[in-house]
Amino acid sequence: MQNKGLVKLFAVLFGLVSIYQLSFSVKNSSIENKAEDMAIAKYDTSVEDFKTKRKEFEVNYLDSLSNSKENIFLGETYAKVKDNSLKLGLDLKGGLEAILQVSVRDILKGLANNSMDPTFNKALDATDELQKSSQNDYIDDFYDEFDKIKGDKKLASPDIFATRSLSEAKIVTIGMSDDEVKDALSKKIDESIVSALQVLRTRIDQFGVASPNIQRLGTSGKILVELPGVKDIERAKALITGTAELEFWFGYDSAKLGEFFQALNESLKEKETTEEATAETEEGEVADVDQEEVAEASDVISELTGEDNEVEVVVNPFLDLIKGPGFGSTVGTFNISDTKKVLAMLSSKEAKALLPSDAKNVKFLFGKPEKGSEQVALYSLEGNREDVAPLKGSIDDARQDYDLKNEVIVNMQMDAQGAKIWEEMTTRAFKEQNQIAIVLDSLVYSAPGINNGPIAGGNSQISGNFTVNEAVDLANVLRAGKLPAKATIIQSDEVGPTLGQEAIDSGTMSFLIALALVLIWMVFYYGKAGLFADIAMLLNILLIFGILVGAFKAVLTLPGIAGIVLTIGMSVDANVLIFERIREEIDKGKDQKIAIKDGFSNALSSILDANITTGLTALILFLFGTGPIKGFATTLLIGIATSLFTAIFITRLLVDWYVGRGGKLEFTTGITKNLFVNIDIAFLKKRKVAFIISGILIVGSLVSLATNGLDEGVDFVGGRTYQVRFDQPVSASEITKTLSDPAVFGSADAKTFGEDNQLKITTKYRINEASEEADEAIRQTLFDALQPHLNGMDYAAFIDNTEGKSAGLMKKYKVSPTIADDIKSASFWAVLGSLIVVFLYILLRFKRWQFSLGAVAAVFHDVLIVLGVFSLTYKFMPFSLEIDQAFIAAILTVIGYSLNDTVVVFDRIREFFNEHSSWPFDKVIDKSLSSTLSRTLNTSLTTLIVLLAIFIFGGESIRGFMFALIVGVIVGTYSSLFIATPVMYDTVKKGDATQALKNKVKEEESEEVKA
Repeated sequence: MQNKGLVKLFAVLFGLVSIYQLSFSVKNSSIENKAEDMAIAKYDTSVEDFKTKRKEFEVNYLDSLSNSKENIFLGETYAKVKDNSLKLGLDLKGGLEAILQVSVRDILKGLANNSMDPTFNKALDATDELQKSSQNDYIDDFYDEFDKIKGDKKLASPDIFATRSLSEAKIVTIGMSDDEVKDALSKKIDESIVSALQVLRTRIDQFGVASPNIQRLGTSGKILVELPGVKDIERAKALITGTAELEFWFGYDSAKLGEFFQALNESLKEKETTEEATAETEEGEVADVDQEEVAEASDVISELTGEDNEVEVVVNPFLDLIKGPGFGSTVGTFNISDTKKVLAMLSSKEAKALLPSDAKNVKFLFGKPEKGSEQVALYSLEGNREDVAPLKGSIDDARQDYDLKNEVIVNMQMDAQGAKIWEEMTTRAFKEQNQIAIVLDSLVYSAPGINNGPIAGGNSQISGNFTVNEAVDLANVLRAGKLPAKATIIQSDEVGPTLGQEAIDSGTMSFLIALALVLIWMVFYYGKAGLFADIAMLLNILLIFGILVGAFKAVLTLPGIAGIVLTIGMSVDANVLIFERIREEIDKGKDQKIAIKDGFSNALSSILDANITTGLTALILFLFGTGPIKGFATTLLIGIATSLFTAIFITRLLVDWYVGRGGKLEFTTGITKNLFVNIDIAFLKKRKVAFIISGILIVGSLVSLATNGLDEGVDFVGGRTYQVRFDQPVSASEITKTLSDPAVFGSADAKTFGEDNQLKITTKYRINEASEEADEAIRQTLFDALQPHLNGMDYAAFIDNTEGKSAGLMKKYKVSPTIADDIKSASFWAVLGSLIVVFLYILLRFKRWQFSLGAVAAVFHDVLIVLGVFSLTYKFMPFSLEIDQAFIAAILTVIGYSLNDTVVVFDRIREFFNEHSSWPFDKVIDKSLSSTLSRTLNTSLTTLIVLLAIFIFGGESIRGFMFALIVGVIVGTYSSLFIATPVMYDTVKKGDATQALKNKVKEEESEEVKA
């Protein structure tokens, strides 16, 4: 080997740099453990709410270290130590991953100045409906829908986009063609989404999450937000979805609306009476309520309970909903559960018709609910025809503070224009003794009266019974600015820290077991040479972690650990290829040093081809995947590069060093010396039997796919998934029946997930509602339905996500139908793209389409059988076999592995064509397959050992993923021997075509020798 000194230098430097990078992770872990120990010592279990207090202490302690300028390790501050340490992903640390959809509809409405044009709004409504199944961006579908119904209407009409503001800015002017307007709108929408990205990044940076990831997905309005380690998930969700539309409105004296409320109540009562009079019972009789029977029922309840109970009979549809008095602009207080009903009444046609002429534009908004309260205040505000607040936004700065009563508030400083309007508003409010409502995202936070005269200088404050965290978050949001449009979470994955710690434990165990088994196997099979391969493999792992931390600052996920463990198998493959070739050269009677040199040289082509094909599929996975799947692809790509370096150079360095000192290497042991020696199997004669077996498997798979289908996860169909852990074993079928009741979800599916006290519950209930309110309502419904199995657990404990919890809601996952379609489409193109890329690579590498056809036929064969196995077994397997993004990652990995095997065989066929030009074509094929059988089975066995270790010890969440890989490795090994090569053989015609292939191979070999 040339340049041994340079290889040694690089190996030492890479190793030292990796150790240096990983030392920060060790130090950071030590500091975090110290903070945890200090918190435990300060707050023992006798302290009320000790878990929360411990966590707050840890956060405050680590925050104080982060703000310190003191160097604590290798000349770096704690902030730098933390930044340089290994970052753990969502599935290992807990936290939140969400995909936000910035509403392009809202952006368009804003650009059109909330146009009421019927054509424009009809096109928007049609686009909303189309988007449920469309793969296009919202704006493209809007253009199509508008073009269908526009008639003579133009986008540049004054009542659509040729507004005063857009016209003055010369963005859209009257007379512009629709194509010109489309270009202008696309740019404005893109600017708005970029602005949303910046606003979110600013908010999250101020929130203080370690290693957040915020990125735009494609050209649509989708934004990925990953917040690993975030403790208060609901707080984080509120932070990233709050529009932060800050408005200031004058209050409207609710006393002036007394007659209106009475009239509305009577109107609604009359309407209900009319409906009741016409409603008939199932027996065809008119429904009636016997008031005497109601009174008697009330008396019975009183006797049983010892209390004066009355059966409530609603006689005033609106007034009976008022639970507390109002004053000033406050109408009164209402139950939170009645808010939607109240707003529906107040926005009804009856209400609008009954409003006094001088109050036609009055607005009704609810206040911010107080924690622990079941009631909320309703405010009446002075509106206008344009529904535009007198003062919007205009905030220069905002800070959490305390008022004179030591209550938490947010102080705001307005910009110059806002300060001027604020002074005018406070002047009027002071003169009229009116209130000014401070409204954020359609909730009234406070409505102070102006008692001490006008307020100059632009200072104002928001109060609202805040906690310190709430006030800090609100101030951060106001400083960062408002989102240009509503942002809705269309896909989210919420993992509690308990599951994260369990994933770390199981991932570490699977990693260590797999590593130990492989290290032992290499020594068992190859003796001292295997020991050198083990040393190279350990260096390989060190380099992978060092590159992950140092160069990429990547986040380690559970699939990422699986990728590293799989890399161990690939590293073994490279060493196996080398050692097998060396053994062949030794068997030819060559001197040890020459045999080693020729073995490394002859194996290089196969190693490169095998790793490049796997690398191509990993690259496609990286480009199309998100979150944990991207983590898997990242570690696999890094592992391929480091495996090549360590196998080709480090193993060679160690072997040459040992032989140079006079050592003797057999590259075998007494037990394995005669394994696979002088094998001569007529593979091609068995191909017809293999084709029949494969045909049966493929037909069976297709029939099962057509009848049983696949267990499509919410990734592909949309819905919500909850992982719930109980204190005792529960029946999945019983829970499914309970949740499928029409009074609960209507339809749901509960499956045992791991232990028999844990369920994975999936439902499509309210699938098209992505709001946080809908999520909360569904969680509450789930809790209510599961109450008989929760041993008295309350709702707060059920949804709590603190570390160490033993039961309750452990994980939440949500995918809207729109994003599910996108995921399905991306998955299809990822698989198809990998097949096309690999077909082209093999065509380029082997110069014959028959080789490409054989390889792709084998891949199709493997993918269909894996799908068939999943389809046949998902109903009775004791673990989840859902088809989700992780499954697609598995399919792409199977493609890479299958091609890896096939390419090694093809390389040997090409070599034998050159060496044995007088042999018949079928003999070349059979000898090539026989000579690579040792490598094929050895690599497959070690890879299976690795996969089985992860499957058994790697945790429930990754078990289906591993099962797909195990099936894929078995089928892929079979197909490389009995499908890929036979298909290639049958498509190369005998005679001239065969000779042409031989001549072509000779030319290529000659060119390679010259090179």
